[in-house]
Amino acid sequence: MATLRQTMNSAGEELRTIIVTGASSGIGAYCARALKADGWRVFATARKPDDIAALEADGIEAFYLDYREAESIEALVASVLERAGGRLDALFNNGAYGQPGAVEDLPVAALREQFEANVFGWHDLTRRVIPVMRRQGHGRLVHCSSILGLTPLRFRGAYAASKHAIEGLMLCMHQELQGSGIHVSLIEPGPVKSKIASNGLVWFLKNIDHENSVHRLAYAAQLERLRAGGSTSRLKPGPEVVYAALRHALLSRRPRPHYVVTVPARIGVVLKRILPASMLYRLLAKRA
Repeated sequence: MATLRQTMNSAGEELRTIIVTGASSGIGAYCARALKADGWRVFATARKPDDIAALEADGIEAFYLDYREAESIEALVASVLERAGGRLDALFNNGAYGQPGAVEDLPVAALREQFEANVFGWHDLTRRVIPVMRRQGHGRLVHCSSILGLTPLRFRGAYAASKHAIEGLMLCMHQELQGSGIHVSLIEPGPVKSKIASNGLVWFLKNIDHENSVHRLAYAAQLERLRAGGSTSRLKPGPEVVYAALRHALLSRRPRPHYVVTVPARIGVVLKRILPASMLYRLLAKRA
Protein backbone atom coordinates (compact mmCIF):
# COMPACT_ATOMS: atom_id res chain seq x y z
CA MET A 1 0.00 0.00 0.00
CA ALA A 2 2.99 2.32 0.46
CA THR A 3 3.50 2.43 -3.29
CA LEU A 4 -0.17 3.27 -3.84
CA ARG A 5 -0.13 6.07 -1.28
CA GLN A 6 3.02 7.58 -2.80
CA THR A 7 1.36 7.55 -6.22
CA MET A 8 -1.64 9.59 -4.98
CA ASN A 9 -1.69 13.20 -3.80
CA SER A 10 -3.63 14.56 -0.82
CA ALA A 11 -6.72 15.01 -3.02
CA GLY A 12 -6.66 11.35 -4.03
CA GLU A 13 -5.45 12.19 -7.54
CA GLU A 14 -2.82 10.07 -9.25
CA LEU A 15 0.57 11.76 -9.38
CA ARG A 16 2.36 12.15 -12.69
CA THR A 17 5.57 10.10 -12.72
CA ILE A 18 8.94 10.99 -14.24
CA ILE A 19 12.51 9.71 -14.34
CA VAL A 20 15.14 12.46 -14.10
CA THR A 21 18.72 11.36 -14.73
CA GLY A 22 21.91 13.14 -13.71
CA ALA A 23 20.30 14.66 -10.62
CA SER A 24 23.44 14.94 -8.50
CA SER A 25 23.94 18.63 -9.27
CA GLY A 26 23.17 21.44 -11.70
CA ILE A 27 20.24 21.09 -14.09
CA GLY A 28 19.21 17.61 -12.99
CA ALA A 29 19.27 18.36 -9.27
CA TYR A 30 17.27 21.54 -9.71
CA CYS A 31 14.69 20.00 -12.04
CA ALA A 32 14.16 16.94 -9.83
CA ARG A 33 13.37 19.11 -6.81
CA ALA A 34 11.28 21.59 -8.81
CA LEU A 35 9.21 18.79 -10.31
CA LYS A 36 8.55 17.33 -6.88
CA ALA A 37 7.48 20.78 -5.64
CA ASP A 38 5.13 20.99 -8.63
CA GLY A 39 3.41 17.75 -7.67
CA TRP A 40 5.25 15.12 -9.69
CA ARG A 41 6.41 11.79 -8.35
CA VAL A 42 10.10 11.98 -9.21
CA PHE A 43 12.46 9.05 -9.68
CA ALA A 44 15.90 10.65 -9.80
CA THR A 45 19.29 9.12 -10.52
CA ALA A 46 22.87 9.75 -9.53
CA ARG A 47 26.06 7.72 -9.36
CA LYS A 48 27.52 8.63 -5.95
CA PRO A 49 25.94 7.38 -2.70
CA ASP A 50 26.17 10.84 -1.11
CA ASP A 51 24.20 12.38 -3.99
CA ILE A 52 21.57 9.65 -3.78
CA ALA A 53 21.27 10.25 -0.03
CA ALA A 54 20.87 14.01 -0.57
CA LEU A 55 17.99 13.43 -2.99
CA GLU A 56 16.33 11.00 -0.61
CA ALA A 57 16.69 13.52 2.22
CA ASP A 58 14.53 15.87 0.15
CA GLY A 59 11.85 13.23 -0.24
CA ILE A 60 12.83 12.16 -3.77
CA GLU A 61 13.03 8.49 -4.71
CA ALA A 62 16.61 8.09 -5.87
CA PHE A 63 18.48 5.31 -7.65
CA TYR A 64 21.95 4.49 -8.88
CA LEU A 65 22.45 4.90 -12.62
CA ASP A 66 25.54 4.94 -14.79
CA TYR A 67 24.63 5.21 -18.46
CA ARG A 68 27.74 3.21 -19.31
CA GLU A 69 26.41 0.21 -17.38
CA ALA A 70 23.49 -1.49 -19.12
CA GLU A 71 22.66 -3.48 -16.00
CA SER A 72 22.08 -0.27 -14.03
CA ILE A 73 19.68 0.98 -16.71
CA GLU A 74 17.76 -2.28 -16.62
CA ALA A 75 17.62 -2.22 -12.81
CA LEU A 76 16.42 1.40 -12.75
CA VAL A 77 13.51 0.77 -15.11
CA ALA A 78 12.48 -2.39 -13.27
CA SER A 79 12.52 -0.63 -9.89
CA VAL A 80 10.63 2.42 -11.11
CA LEU A 81 7.91 0.41 -12.82
CA GLU A 82 7.49 -1.80 -9.76
CA ARG A 83 7.05 1.23 -7.51
CA ALA A 84 4.80 3.10 -9.95
CA GLY A 85 2.55 0.17 -10.76
CA GLY A 86 3.86 -0.24 -14.30
CA ARG A 87 3.19 3.37 -15.32
CA LEU A 88 5.57 6.14 -16.38
CA ASP A 89 4.47 9.50 -17.72
CA ALA A 90 7.79 11.07 -18.64
CA LEU A 91 11.54 10.67 -18.98
CA PHE A 92 14.05 13.51 -18.74
CA ASN A 93 17.39 12.33 -20.10
CA ASN A 94 19.89 14.76 -18.61
CA GLY A 95 22.92 12.96 -17.17
CA ALA A 96 26.05 13.56 -19.25
CA TYR A 97 29.62 14.80 -19.10
CA GLY A 98 31.83 16.80 -21.43
CA GLN A 99 35.19 15.52 -22.69
CA PRO A 100 37.28 18.60 -23.56
CA GLY A 101 40.15 18.54 -26.04
CA ALA A 102 40.98 19.13 -29.68
CA VAL A 103 39.69 16.43 -31.98
CA GLU A 104 43.21 15.49 -33.13
CA ASP A 105 44.22 14.93 -29.49
CA LEU A 106 41.19 12.79 -28.69
CA PRO A 107 41.92 9.06 -28.24
CA VAL A 108 39.35 6.79 -29.84
CA ALA A 109 38.71 5.17 -26.46
CA ALA A 110 37.83 8.56 -24.94
CA LEU A 111 35.40 9.33 -27.76
CA ARG A 112 33.85 5.89 -27.41
CA GLU A 113 33.36 6.43 -23.67
CA GLN A 114 31.79 9.83 -24.33
CA PHE A 115 29.24 8.19 -26.61
CA GLU A 116 28.58 5.36 -24.14
CA ALA A 117 27.51 7.89 -21.51
CA ASN A 118 25.95 10.63 -23.64
CA VAL A 119 24.32 8.66 -26.47
CA PHE A 120 24.13 4.87 -26.15
CA GLY A 121 22.99 4.96 -22.54
CA TRP A 122 20.29 7.51 -23.36
CA HIS A 123 19.15 5.34 -26.24
CA ASP A 124 19.01 2.24 -24.05
CA LEU A 125 16.95 3.93 -21.32
CA THR A 126 14.62 5.57 -23.83
CA ARG A 127 13.92 2.28 -25.63
CA ARG A 128 13.10 0.57 -22.34
CA VAL A 129 10.38 3.06 -21.40
CA ILE A 130 8.72 3.46 -24.81
CA PRO A 131 6.76 0.16 -24.59
CA VAL A 132 5.28 1.37 -21.29
CA MET A 133 4.22 4.66 -22.85
CA ARG A 134 2.78 2.92 -25.91
CA ARG A 135 0.60 0.75 -23.69
CA GLN A 136 -0.61 3.86 -21.86
CA GLY A 137 -1.16 5.77 -25.07
CA HIS A 138 0.79 8.77 -23.81
CA GLY A 139 4.22 9.89 -22.62
CA ARG A 140 6.81 12.64 -22.80
CA LEU A 141 10.46 12.05 -23.75
CA VAL A 142 12.57 15.13 -23.09
CA HIS A 143 16.30 15.17 -23.79
CA CYS A 144 18.69 17.81 -22.48
CA SER A 145 20.83 18.40 -25.54
CA SER A 146 22.95 21.55 -25.96
CA ILE A 147 23.53 24.45 -28.29
CA LEU A 148 26.63 22.42 -29.19
CA GLY A 149 24.25 19.93 -30.75
CA LEU A 150 23.45 22.65 -33.29
CA THR A 151 26.72 24.56 -33.66
CA PRO A 152 30.40 23.57 -33.27
CA LEU A 153 32.91 24.98 -30.80
CA ARG A 154 36.66 24.51 -30.72
CA PHE A 155 37.99 21.96 -28.19
CA ARG A 156 34.48 20.58 -27.60
CA GLY A 157 34.45 18.02 -30.42
CA ALA A 158 33.61 14.92 -28.37
CA TYR A 159 30.76 16.57 -26.48
CA ALA A 160 29.43 18.34 -29.58
CA ALA A 161 29.52 15.09 -31.54
CA SER A 162 27.53 13.32 -28.82
CA LYS A 163 24.92 16.08 -28.78
CA HIS A 164 24.69 16.15 -32.59
CA ALA A 165 24.09 12.39 -32.41
CA ILE A 166 21.30 12.86 -29.84
CA GLU A 167 19.71 15.52 -32.02
CA GLY A 168 19.65 13.26 -35.08
CA LEU A 169 18.58 10.12 -33.22
CA MET A 170 15.77 11.67 -31.22
CA LEU A 171 14.41 13.85 -34.03
CA CYS A 172 13.98 10.70 -36.11
CA MET A 173 12.17 9.17 -33.15
CA HIS A 174 10.03 12.33 -32.93
CA GLN A 175 8.73 11.57 -36.42
CA GLU A 176 8.36 7.84 -35.81
CA LEU A 177 6.22 8.35 -32.69
CA GLN A 178 3.75 10.75 -34.26
CA GLY A 179 0.20 9.60 -33.59
CA SER A 180 1.23 7.40 -30.65
CA GLY A 181 0.53 9.99 -27.95
CA ILE A 182 4.25 10.06 -27.10
CA HIS A 183 5.98 13.40 -27.64
CA VAL A 184 9.73 13.96 -28.05
CA SER A 185 11.41 17.27 -27.21
CA LEU A 186 15.00 18.49 -27.16
CA ILE A 187 16.16 21.26 -24.83
CA GLU A 188 19.24 23.04 -26.21
CA PRO A 189 20.77 25.25 -23.49
CA GLY A 190 23.64 27.63 -23.94
CA PRO A 191 25.86 28.42 -20.92
CA VAL A 192 24.03 27.61 -17.68
CA LYS A 193 25.44 27.47 -14.14
CA SER A 194 26.42 23.85 -13.53
CA LYS A 195 29.41 21.66 -12.77
CA ILE A 196 29.81 20.27 -16.28
CA ALA A 197 32.83 22.48 -17.03
CA SER A 198 34.68 21.77 -13.78
CA ASN A 199 33.79 18.07 -14.03
CA GLY A 200 35.31 18.06 -17.51
CA LEU A 201 38.73 18.82 -16.03
CA VAL A 202 39.04 15.24 -14.78
CA TRP A 203 38.39 13.85 -18.26
CA PHE A 204 40.74 16.35 -19.88
CA LEU A 205 43.65 15.41 -17.61
CA LYS A 206 42.87 11.70 -17.96
CA ASN A 207 42.63 11.50 -21.75
CA ILE A 208 44.41 14.48 -23.36
CA ASP A 209 48.21 14.66 -23.62
CA HIS A 210 48.04 18.43 -23.35
CA GLU A 211 51.71 19.05 -22.58
CA ASN A 212 52.83 17.47 -25.87
CA SER A 213 50.03 18.83 -28.02
CA VAL A 214 50.39 21.47 -30.73
CA HIS A 215 47.51 23.16 -28.86
CA ARG A 216 49.36 23.29 -25.52
CA LEU A 217 49.36 27.11 -25.34
CA ALA A 218 45.63 27.28 -26.05
CA TYR A 219 45.08 24.49 -23.52
CA ALA A 220 46.74 26.58 -20.81
CA ALA A 221 43.88 29.09 -21.03
CA GLN A 222 41.35 26.26 -21.16
CA LEU A 223 42.86 24.66 -18.06
CA GLU A 224 42.62 27.91 -16.15
CA ARG A 225 38.99 28.23 -17.18
CA LEU A 226 38.15 24.63 -16.27
CA ARG A 227 39.82 24.91 -12.87
CA ALA A 228 37.71 28.00 -12.25
CA GLY A 229 34.57 26.00 -13.07
CA GLY A 230 33.98 27.37 -16.55
CA SER A 231 32.68 30.79 -17.49
CA THR A 232 32.35 33.22 -14.60
CA SER A 233 30.02 35.57 -16.42
CA ARG A 234 27.45 37.17 -14.13
CA LEU A 235 24.97 36.87 -16.96
CA LYS A 236 25.08 33.07 -16.99
CA PRO A 237 21.60 31.99 -15.84
CA GLY A 238 20.78 29.23 -13.39
CA PRO A 239 19.11 25.90 -14.16
CA GLU A 240 15.66 27.42 -13.64
CA VAL A 241 15.71 28.52 -17.30
CA VAL A 242 16.00 24.88 -18.34
CA TYR A 243 13.21 23.94 -15.96
CA ALA A 244 10.88 26.45 -17.59
CA ALA A 245 11.45 24.71 -20.93
CA LEU A 246 11.13 21.26 -19.37
CA ARG A 247 7.84 22.18 -17.73
CA HIS A 248 6.41 23.34 -21.06
CA ALA A 249 7.61 20.18 -22.81
CA LEU A 250 5.95 18.05 -20.13
CA LEU A 251 2.64 19.88 -19.77
CA SER A 252 1.85 21.63 -23.04
CA ARG A 253 -0.76 20.08 -25.31
CA ARG A 254 1.62 20.87 -28.16
CA PRO A 255 5.19 20.50 -26.89
CA ARG A 256 7.89 21.81 -29.20
CA PRO A 257 10.55 19.62 -30.80
CA HIS A 258 13.18 22.26 -29.89
CA TYR A 259 13.63 24.53 -26.88
CA VAL A 260 16.64 26.79 -27.39
CA VAL A 261 17.48 28.17 -23.95
CA THR A 262 19.58 31.24 -22.98
CA VAL A 263 20.34 34.34 -25.02
CA PRO A 264 23.74 33.13 -26.33
CA ALA A 265 22.13 29.95 -27.64
CA ARG A 266 19.37 31.87 -29.41
CA ILE A 267 21.94 34.23 -30.93
CA GLY A 268 23.95 31.24 -32.13
CA VAL A 269 20.91 29.74 -33.86
CA VAL A 270 20.09 33.05 -35.57
CA LEU A 271 23.69 33.55 -36.71
CA LYS A 272 23.75 30.03 -38.11
CA ARG A 273 20.74 30.91 -40.26
CA ILE A 274 21.94 34.27 -41.57
CA LEU A 275 25.74 34.08 -41.79
CA PRO A 276 27.86 32.27 -44.36
CA ALA A 277 29.28 29.15 -42.76
CA SER A 278 32.90 30.29 -43.03
CA MET A 279 32.13 33.56 -41.23
CA LEU A 280 30.12 31.80 -38.53
CA TYR A 281 32.90 29.33 -37.78
CA ARG A 282 35.51 32.11 -37.55
CA LEU A 283 33.33 33.90 -35.00
CA LEU A 284 32.79 30.74 -32.98
CA ALA A 285 36.50 29.92 -32.99
CA LYS A 286 37.21 33.21 -31.25
CA ARG A 287 34.94 32.25 -28.36
CA ALA A 288 36.68 29.00 -27.52
